[in-house]
Amino acid sequence: MSESADSLREQRRRATTRALTDAARRLTTERGFAGFTVEELCAEVGVSRRTFFNYFESKENAVFGFAAIDSRQEGLEAEFVAQSGDLLDDFLRLTIARFELFNPLDDAHAMFAVIEQEPRLLKAAFEQLAKNERRDMELVVRRSGEGAADAELHAEVMVHTVGALVRLCMDQLLHHHSTDSFSDLVRRRLEIARAVFAPSQKAD
Repeated sequence: MSESADSLREQRRRATTRALTDAARRLTTERGFAGFTVEELCAEVGVSRRTFFNYFESKENAVFGFAAIDSRQEGLEAEFVAQSGDLLDDFLRLTIARFELFNPLDDAHAMFAVIEQEPRLLKAAFEQLAKNERRDMELVVRRSGEGAADAELHAEVMVHTVGALVRLCMDQLLHHHSTDSFSDLVRRRLEIARAVFAPSQKAD
């Protein structure tokens, strides 16, 4: 298949994914989360049940927009694993690139509205976030070498630390209307975190 044809297929896939998420949110708002089935959601968008589960693992994930990994994200993650620079810096670049690719800020207010109406969906959101964190930890372990000492512990600390900085930056952008970019905000906080945790240099 040619590159242009593959690109067109990816564009159609992303358009269908977006349509399913938009419809799932609208139906949740109109009927409540339990008020519609996957089959009814598929009928709204004009796709089969099989297609739906190729794109989403569950109805909850459709509402949240947690689609299956697409080729762009896979490419970014493969590039990260192949790099040989500073591990933390490279992981931060991966985090920024994914943020810019999907920009969760675009959907934030729609998500707040859905969760306000259906608070029980928070559990599904946290479960998916934990799954994403486990995926990132696996990437870090692969990059650092699975036989490296304390590789899994290092990956856990790195992923959760960067995740905490991301949440701080999201809050700054959403609730404090920062004019700085996400990239600038998270890089600055990582710089400060490094200073906080660096060994103190005491004069003899």
